[in-house]
Amino acid sequence: MAARQAVEATWHRAAPAPVVLVSGPEAVLASRAVERIVAAMRKRGEIEITRLDAAGYSRGQLQAATSPSLFAEPGLVIVEAVEAMSDDFLQDSLAYVAGPDPECVVVLLHGGGVRGKKLLDTLRKGNAPEYTCPAIKKDADLVDFAAGEFERAGRPTGARAVRALVDAIGSDVAEIAAACAQLISDVSGPIDEQVVARYYGTRVNATGFAVADAAIAGKGGEAIALVRHALSTGTDPVPLVAALASKLRTLIKVGAARGRRLDPTKDLGIQPWQVDRARRELQRWDAESLALAVQAVAQADAEIKGASRAPGFALERAVRTVASLASGR
Repeated sequence: MAARQAVEATWHRAAPAPVVLVSGPEAVLASRAVERIVAAMRKRGEIEITRLDAAGYSRGQLQAATSPSLFAEPGLVIVEAVEAMSDDFLQDSLAYVAGPDPECVVVLLHGGGVRGKKLLDTLRKGNAPEYTCPAIKKDADLVDFAAGEFERAGRPTGARAVRALVDAIGSDVAEIAAACAQLISDVSGPIDEQVVARYYGTRVNATGFAVADAAIAGKGGEAIALVRHALSTGTDPVPLVAALASKLRTLIKVGAARGRRLDPTKDLGIQPWQVDRARRELQRWDAESLALAVQAVAQADAEIKGASRAPGFALERAVRTVASLASGR
C-alpha cells in the first residue's frame, strides 16, 4: 500500500513515464492529464502520437505502436477505454509492461470498474505512476474545478465570479471547462460577476439566483423584471422558485448558527463567501419575516408543480411577497 501511495497523484501532476496509468471516471480530467503529458514531451522536441482503442484492440497493435523503428521522434501511445479492454489487449499489455521501451511513453486511460484488474494490479505493484481523475459531482467540487481552471491559466478569479459561472452553467464539467476557456480567451481584464453575467446571464441557473438575490435584497421591481424575462424566453419556473428557496434556506441556516454558536462553514458546509453574504442580507430579516417568506415560496412551489393553472402568476406573487418582506413593507 505504501508503494502505491508514493506514485499515485491527481491528474494535474501528470508527467511522462514509460507507462502511465490515468484512472477515474471524469473524462475531462483524464484529457487534461494527457494534455499535460503531451506538453511536457513537446518541450523536449517533436513527438509522434498514436492512439489505440483497448475495446476494439487487435493482437500486436501495441507492439507495433511502440516499436522504435517506427519513430523518427519519441513516441507517445495513448490507449483509450482500458476499462473495456479486449482479451488481446490484456495479454499484450501485460507482456509490454513487464519490459516497457524507455524511449516511448504509453498512457493507459481507465475509466473505472473491475475490467482489467490484473493489469491495474501489475502496474501498481510495479510502481507505475497513476494519476486519478475522480468524478466531479458535488457543488463545492465544481466550484473548485472552475477556480482551478482560472488559476492554472494565470487568471485567478474572485470567488463570487466563479460561483456565478457554476450557477450559470450547471453541473456539466465539460461545459464549465469550455466556459472558463472562453472567458480566459475573450476577456483581457478582470473576470468578475458582471463579466460572467454578460456572457452567461441568460442561463437558467444564473437567472434563478439573480431573481433570488434581487428578491432577498428587497428589489421587487428588478426581481419581477427578471422573472418575466425568464418566463418569456421559455424558462421553466421550477428552478426559479428552487433558487429562491435555496437562498432562504441559507439565510435560515446562517442565522440559526449564530444563535447556536455553530460555525456555518465547518458545521453546516456552507461556503465562506455564502456566509459573508448571508450575514449582510440578514440585516433586513428577522425570524418572523423569514418564516413568512418560506411559507410564500412553499405555496408557490406547490402551485407551480400542479396545484395551480397559472404557475407564472404563482411565482411572481412569491417573489413580490419575499421582496416586500425584505424591504419592510
